[in-house]
Amino acid sequence: MRNMEQIVIVDEEDNYIGEEDKEKCHDGDGILHRGFLAMVFNRRGELFLTRRSARKRLWPGFWDGTVASHVRTGEDYEQASKRRLKQEIGLATDQVRYLFKFCYRAGYKGVGAEHEICAVTAVTGIDGGSIIPDGDEISEVRTISPARLIRETRDKRGAYTPWLAIAVERMAEQGLLRATDDRFVLSGES
Repeated sequence: MRNMEQIVIVDEEDNYIGEEDKEKCHDGDGILHRGFLAMVFNRRGELFLTRRSARKRLWPGFWDGTVASHVRTGEDYEQASKRRLKQEIGLATDQVRYLFKFCYRAGYKGVGAEHEICAVTAVTGIDGGSIIPDGDEISEVRTISPARLIRETRDKRGAYTPWLAIAVERMAEQGLLRATDDRFVLSGES
Protein backbone atom coordinates (compact mmCIF):
# COMPACT_ATOMS: atom_id res chain seq x y z
CA MET A 1 0.00 0.00 0.00
CA ARG A 2 1.29 3.43 -0.93
CA ASN A 3 1.83 6.33 1.42
CA MET A 4 -0.65 9.03 0.41
CA GLU A 5 1.40 12.03 1.55
CA GLN A 6 0.62 15.08 -0.59
CA ILE A 7 3.51 17.28 -1.72
CA VAL A 8 3.70 20.54 -3.68
CA ILE A 9 4.09 20.31 -7.45
CA VAL A 10 5.47 23.28 -9.39
CA ASP A 11 6.52 24.55 -12.80
CA GLU A 12 10.12 25.20 -13.91
CA GLU A 13 10.06 28.65 -12.25
CA ASP A 14 8.97 27.12 -8.93
CA ASN A 15 5.42 28.48 -9.22
CA TYR A 16 2.83 26.49 -7.26
CA ILE A 17 0.63 24.27 -9.44
CA GLY A 18 -1.03 22.12 -6.78
CA GLU A 19 -0.50 18.95 -4.78
CA GLU A 20 0.13 15.37 -5.78
CA ASP A 21 0.75 12.05 -4.05
CA LYS A 22 4.43 11.80 -3.12
CA GLU A 23 4.81 8.31 -4.58
CA LYS A 24 3.19 9.33 -7.88
CA CYS A 25 5.65 12.26 -8.08
CA HIS A 26 8.48 9.69 -8.11
CA ASP A 27 7.03 7.26 -10.68
CA GLY A 28 8.51 7.07 -14.18
CA ASP A 29 10.42 10.26 -15.00
CA GLY A 30 8.88 12.05 -12.01
CA ILE A 31 6.60 15.06 -11.65
CA LEU A 32 8.34 18.34 -10.86
CA HIS A 33 7.90 19.10 -7.15
CA ARG A 34 9.49 21.05 -4.30
CA GLY A 35 12.14 19.33 -2.26
CA PHE A 36 14.95 20.43 0.00
CA LEU A 37 18.30 19.34 1.34
CA ALA A 38 18.99 20.44 4.92
CA MET A 39 22.69 20.53 5.70
CA VAL A 40 23.48 20.46 9.44
CA PHE A 41 26.99 21.35 10.59
CA ASN A 42 28.57 20.69 13.97
CA ARG A 43 30.52 23.21 16.01
CA ARG A 44 33.74 22.22 14.20
CA GLY A 45 32.10 23.04 10.86
CA GLU A 46 31.78 19.41 9.74
CA LEU A 47 28.63 18.19 7.97
CA PHE A 48 26.42 15.52 9.53
CA LEU A 49 26.21 13.14 6.59
CA THR A 50 23.46 10.49 6.67
CA ARG A 51 23.08 7.16 4.92
CA ARG A 52 19.60 6.58 3.52
CA SER A 53 17.77 3.61 4.98
CA ALA A 54 17.67 0.37 2.99
CA ARG A 55 13.86 0.77 3.12
CA LYS A 56 13.98 3.82 0.84
CA ARG A 57 12.50 3.33 -2.63
CA LEU A 58 15.05 5.60 -4.32
CA TRP A 59 18.78 5.59 -3.58
CA PRO A 60 18.64 3.21 -0.58
CA GLY A 61 21.97 2.97 1.24
CA PHE A 62 23.39 6.08 -0.45
CA TRP A 63 25.03 8.88 1.52
CA ASP A 64 23.02 12.09 1.62
CA GLY A 65 23.03 15.52 3.22
CA THR A 66 21.66 15.53 6.75
CA VAL A 67 17.97 15.49 5.79
CA ALA A 68 16.32 15.54 2.36
CA SER A 69 12.57 15.64 1.91
CA HIS A 70 9.61 17.46 0.37
CA VAL A 71 7.52 20.58 0.89
CA ARG A 72 3.84 20.44 1.81
CA THR A 73 1.20 23.05 0.98
CA GLY A 74 1.47 26.06 3.27
CA GLU A 75 5.18 25.56 3.97
CA ASP A 76 8.18 27.42 2.64
CA TYR A 77 11.53 25.67 2.30
CA GLU A 78 12.71 26.66 5.77
CA GLN A 79 9.48 25.50 7.45
CA ALA A 80 9.64 22.15 5.63
CA SER A 81 13.29 21.79 6.69
CA LYS A 82 12.41 22.47 10.34
CA ARG A 83 9.57 19.90 10.25
CA ARG A 84 11.72 17.13 8.78
CA LEU A 85 14.81 17.90 10.89
CA LYS A 86 12.65 17.27 13.97
CA GLN A 87 11.08 14.12 12.50
CA GLU A 88 14.20 12.51 10.99
CA ILE A 89 16.98 13.43 13.44
CA GLY A 90 15.16 14.84 16.48
CA LEU A 91 16.58 18.34 15.96
CA ALA A 92 14.25 21.17 16.96
CA THR A 93 15.72 24.46 15.74
CA ASP A 94 14.66 27.87 14.51
CA GLN A 95 18.12 28.48 13.00
CA VAL A 96 17.44 27.14 9.48
CA ARG A 97 18.95 29.38 6.81
CA TYR A 98 17.88 29.22 3.14
CA LEU A 99 20.91 29.22 0.80
CA PHE A 100 19.78 28.61 -2.80
CA LYS A 101 17.77 26.26 -5.01
CA PHE A 102 18.29 24.35 -8.25
CA CYS A 103 16.25 22.16 -10.59
CA TYR A 104 17.30 18.63 -11.50
CA ARG A 105 15.97 15.26 -12.65
CA ALA A 106 17.64 11.94 -11.83
CA GLY A 107 16.37 8.41 -12.39
CA TYR A 108 17.13 5.44 -10.19
CA LYS A 109 17.51 1.98 -11.80
CA GLY A 110 14.12 2.11 -13.55
CA VAL A 111 12.40 2.19 -10.13
CA GLY A 112 11.50 5.88 -10.30
CA ALA A 113 12.98 9.35 -10.33
CA GLU A 114 13.45 12.60 -8.50
CA HIS A 115 12.40 15.67 -10.47
CA GLU A 116 12.73 18.57 -8.10
CA ILE A 117 13.24 22.20 -7.44
CA CYS A 118 15.62 21.47 -4.56
CA ALA A 119 16.34 24.15 -1.98
CA VAL A 120 19.48 23.90 0.10
CA THR A 121 19.15 25.01 3.72
CA ALA A 122 21.75 25.06 6.47
CA VAL A 123 21.98 24.86 10.25
CA THR A 124 25.30 25.50 11.99
CA GLY A 125 26.84 24.96 15.43
CA ILE A 126 24.95 21.80 16.37
CA ASP A 127 26.16 19.41 19.08
CA GLY A 128 26.39 15.84 17.77
CA GLY A 129 24.61 14.53 20.86
CA SER A 130 21.42 16.21 19.70
CA ILE A 131 21.23 14.04 16.55
CA ILE A 132 18.87 11.08 17.03
CA PRO A 133 18.20 9.42 13.65
CA ASP A 134 14.87 7.82 12.74
CA GLY A 135 15.84 4.30 11.63
CA ASP A 136 13.07 4.21 9.01
CA GLU A 137 14.76 7.14 7.25
CA ILE A 138 18.45 6.96 8.19
CA SER A 139 20.68 3.94 8.80
CA GLU A 140 23.91 5.73 9.75
CA VAL A 141 25.25 9.18 10.62
CA ARG A 142 28.83 10.42 10.38
CA THR A 143 30.59 13.75 10.13
CA ILE A 144 32.69 14.78 7.18
CA SER A 145 34.98 17.72 6.52
CA PRO A 146 34.21 19.94 3.53
CA ALA A 147 37.42 19.10 1.69
CA ARG A 148 36.70 15.39 1.93
CA LEU A 149 33.02 15.84 1.00
CA ILE A 150 33.90 17.86 -2.09
CA ARG A 151 36.51 15.26 -3.10
CA GLU A 152 34.26 12.26 -2.48
CA THR A 153 31.16 13.63 -4.21
CA ARG A 154 33.36 14.14 -7.27
CA ASP A 155 35.46 10.95 -7.12
CA LYS A 156 32.95 8.49 -5.62
CA ARG A 157 29.76 9.89 -7.10
CA GLY A 158 28.04 6.49 -7.03
CA ALA A 159 28.08 6.48 -3.21
CA TYR A 160 26.17 9.79 -2.90
CA THR A 161 22.69 10.92 -3.85
CA PRO A 162 22.65 12.99 -7.03
CA TRP A 163 21.09 16.03 -5.30
CA LEU A 164 23.85 16.09 -2.67
CA ALA A 165 26.55 15.96 -5.36
CA ILE A 166 24.88 18.82 -7.24
CA ALA A 167 24.42 20.88 -4.07
CA VAL A 168 28.06 20.44 -3.00
CA GLU A 169 29.28 21.43 -6.47
CA ARG A 170 27.09 24.53 -6.46
CA MET A 171 28.24 25.49 -2.95
CA ALA A 172 31.84 25.28 -4.11
CA GLU A 173 31.13 27.23 -7.33
CA GLN A 174 29.05 29.96 -5.72
CA GLY A 175 31.22 30.42 -2.66
CA LEU A 176 28.20 30.20 -0.37
CA LEU A 177 30.20 27.74 1.68
CA ARG A 178 33.96 27.76 1.67
CA ALA A 179 36.52 25.29 2.93
CA THR A 180 38.64 27.02 5.57
CA ASP A 181 40.98 25.04 7.79
CA ASP A 182 39.12 21.92 6.60
CA ARG A 183 35.76 23.07 7.96
CA PHE A 184 32.68 24.65 6.42
CA VAL A 185 32.08 28.30 7.13
CA LEU A 186 28.95 29.98 5.82
CA SER A 187 29.65 33.28 4.09
CA GLY A 188 29.44 36.05 6.65
CA GLU A 189 30.42 33.80 9.58
CA SER A 190 33.87 33.56 11.12
